[in-house]
Amino acid sequence: MFNLVFHHFKGDFVRRLLLIAFPIALQTMLFSSRSLVDILMLGQLGELDVAAIGIAGRALFVATIMLFGVTTGGAMLTAQYWGAGNQQGVKQSTALTVVMTTLTAMIAGSVFLFFPEQVIGLATQSQAVIELGADYLRITSFSMFAVAWGSSMAVGLRAMHQPGISTFFSAIGIALNMFLNWVLIFGHLGMPAMGIAGAALATVASGLVEISLLYGYLYSRRHLLAFGFSVMLEALEWSKIRRFLSLSLPTTLNHLAWSAGIFVYHAIIGQAGVQGLAALSVMTPIESFSLALIIGISNASAVMIGNQLGANRMEEAYYQAWAVAFFNLFCGVLVALTMLLMKDIVLDLFSALSGDTRELAERFFIVFAIAIIVKSIPMTMIVGVLRAGGDIRFCFYQDIAAQWLIGIPVTAFAALVLKLPLEWIYAMLMLEELVKCVGSTIRVKTRAWMNNLVAGTH
Repeated sequence: MFNLVFHHFKGDFVRRLLLIAFPIALQTMLFSSRSLVDILMLGQLGELDVAAIGIAGRALFVATIMLFGVTTGGAMLTAQYWGAGNQQGVKQSTALTVVMTTLTAMIAGSVFLFFPEQVIGLATQSQAVIELGADYLRITSFSMFAVAWGSSMAVGLRAMHQPGISTFFSAIGIALNMFLNWVLIFGHLGMPAMGIAGAALATVASGLVEISLLYGYLYSRRHLLAFGFSVMLEALEWSKIRRFLSLSLPTTLNHLAWSAGIFVYHAIIGQAGVQGLAALSVMTPIESFSLALIIGISNASAVMIGNQLGANRMEEAYYQAWAVAFFNLFCGVLVALTMLLMKDIVLDLFSALSGDTRELAERFFIVFAIAIIVKSIPMTMIVGVLRAGGDIRFCFYQDIAAQWLIGIPVTAFAALVLKLPLEWIYAMLMLEELVKCVGSTIRVKTRAWMNNLVAGTH
């Protein structure tokens, strides 16, 4: 078996994998940099702002992950349609993804717009933090549409091995976000200093500009994904919607349950006070940055394995699954070592942190560097392999069991009953990854995930 697995490293498999993975990784880093820039700039105002945007960011993260869950159904279908050479299927599945994410964005945005205080209040009892976080959440509720439309088109482009297009426009959006942050947070160029509300306005404006430019480019170039209203109507057939929902609903619930669990972890640590929230808020964008390459490789492998399954090359798909798992583990070790070498350089960027909060953030940093190695295997196998074959029910049940039945209860007991140091509580987040590592490895070996999802469709 090992000879068949490592055979992939001799050809152009790794090159093709990285050609897809690097733009996705870059896009993940660009997406993460929005919250990083907000925290760095607001950190100059005080730890209350950092704590507030950290909680609001986690709430937005739950909604964003839910949107990504909706796009997963489209991603699986589009990758297999592309592998089968069905261009009309690619267009229709992408169009259907846009419709479904728009509906999801309306629901999430409405919650943030009308109930922001209640959302922030789930993670802290500090009234000052709740008021600041609610202001940010209320304004950024409108950015949900930009996330929906951008992520829908990104999965279509990714399936066509063209992720660089959406990454390019993401870079423009980030640059604009940084500039508008500088103007609106601190009041430059004659604008009033708006603080955390300015950061929220910058996020919304830059996101809408980014999406306008992306769609404008695709339609001006008459790209395959520049579909018209007629394609959307064709995609809204009940048989297509039912197949899409059969893939997307379990994945969306899976994403929602998982991201809500991350919010619960945040709330558990938040019970220790603003200092723990501030340190955790600093770690949030650092976590996303650090995981970018692993996320990119996992998503790229989903495209390549999905292409193989759509073309009925089952043996090739199986051994590629193991190849990307080993490769991602190697990348996880490299990222962890890089993080440890850059620890002081990265944390020095957060100059407004108090001494105690800085020390806590340093301990969190070391814990997460170790966690990256643990995360690399289940992330590859779940995102890049099992979901590529439509094995979404197993992923859902495993996530629920690992997080809600094991991870969260143990973490809550350690924090609220044993009252262990915060870095030990933070380390508990690795427990569910260890459980998923064992479960996913066993599942991949069974080959039960290997399904052609587009056989017989036109």
